[in-house]
Amino acid sequence: MRQEEHEKALPVPVHALHTTPMGAERIRKNLSLGEQDAASWCREQLRRPDAVFVRKGKNWYVHGAGCVITINADSYTIITAHPEKI
Repeated sequence: MRQEEHEKALPVPVHALHTTPMGAERIRKNLSLGEQDAASWCREQLRRPDAVFVRKGKNWYVHGAGCVITINADSYTIITAHPEKI
């Protein structure tokens, strides 16, 4: 499946994802991303073919690349991300 087709099949519109300044700082801290753009990093993880999307209540939880990304299902705000517990 081409990248464009894969992205259209995702349950979350990757292009619409965003985060708040506090959310970006929390994600960078939790995942040790340094000064990397947290929202862009999360978008790339969601585009991975092995990303698993699970909806629970008002949030999407995306598992993959050793982390869990939490996204508000209504506003598409990336709330947080943290390493997956083993």
